[in-house]
Amino acid sequence: MDYPTNNRKNVLHGFFLSMAMAIAEPATTLPLIVQHFGGSPTLVGLFGGILRSGALLVPIFAAFWTQERPLVLPGLRRVFLIRFASWLVIGIAILTIPDPTVVLVIMGAALALFSLSAGFGMVYFQELLAKLFDPTQRGRTMANRQLFSALGSMLSGLLTGLLLSLLPPPTNYGLLFTTSALLMAIGFLAFATIHEPPKREINPKESSLAQFLAHLATLVAQERTLRLHLATITLGYGFLLPLNFTILHAQETFQLSGWMVGGLTTVQMGGALVANLFYKRLAPAYGTILRLALLLLIAAFSIPLTNQTWWSFTLAFALVGMGIDGFRIGATNLLLAMAPPAKRPIYIALQSTSATVTLLLAPLGGWLLPHIGYEGLYLGAICLLAGALGLSIFIHPPRL
Repeated sequence: MDYPTNNRKNVLHGFFLSMAMAIAEPATTLPLIVQHFGGSPTLVGLFGGILRSGALLVPIFAAFWTQERPLVLPGLRRVFLIRFASWLVIGIAILTIPDPTVVLVIMGAALALFSLSAGFGMVYFQELLAKLFDPTQRGRTMANRQLFSALGSMLSGLLTGLLLSLLPPPTNYGLLFTTSALLMAIGFLAFATIHEPPKREINPKESSLAQFLAHLATLVAQERTLRLHLATITLGYGFLLPLNFTILHAQETFQLSGWMVGGLTTVQMGGALVANLFYKRLAPAYGTILRLALLLLIAAFSIPLTNQTWWSFTLAFALVGMGIDGFRIGATNLLLAMAPPAKRPIYIALQSTSATVTLLLAPLGGWLLPHIGYEGLYLGAICLLAGALGLSIFIHPPRL
């Protein structure tokens, strides 16, 4: 495998995709956009859940169709096209449609399409990572990718702050989405030109989806390490409970300006950038990376629980950036390490599907917020993350 070329294209994809996605970052910009168009806290949480729903529900179907395919890049290219189009539609709708209810409906539908296509894309993408990089290279290229992704998000945060400050809403929101769609397209083009070797170890496809699901149940029942891993990652997603609402907490406390919103996005991604320099050196100790990430997320939500100064929120956002990136690296690479090559799409889908319950966390947070306040959401997340940390101690992948 040509590691330098593949690593470069992987990094370019991550850099431009993160620049685009930071514009609708669920922890900062997206809640403010939904709130501007009259969305309630529950709708803010619902949209955050929609943005992740495809990555949690669709992979099980993607794995069923993908497991016998020697090549996945053609399918990934189609996913790229759908994601670009749906993102661009949101920007056009915000700029051209005066009715806020219609805008919210279009935004919800486009986010759903964007997310559902990502469910297929995730299986394809992680299968490609396992094909193109050995375990040590995989950790390094993902750290490189996330490092430059954080840099891209920081630059995007500055752009977000500039547009939010210079232009009135909703014009600034519409321009943010259309600009980010073009940036997204550059990243998609970079990764779409990667060379994919055909897969030699192929798992025969079951005759029906029902038979495939029965096979999955048997696999989970037989593999203790896999069960522990799935439970750990599911609890680890507890950070989603307060994630969308921390920016609203800061907004209520300080009346954030456009520059301050962009600044918090930049701080969050700056934390991720710094952390990835460290995670890169830890590879392939992915269990250690996962546990460190969970500790960082616990610390992040402990801070605004007791201290609501500007600097405490700034530190919390930095730790969130550090923790989420470490959680991604640890979760993905631990899974790929324990998965037999022929069953990689199945393992990837199982991890995503087992976390389906976390779809409810963001809407649940919006519903709970008026009843238990921000502090209650932070405490709930800390308990879930602590449970994940306790379980992670017992994960020992045989191939690491």
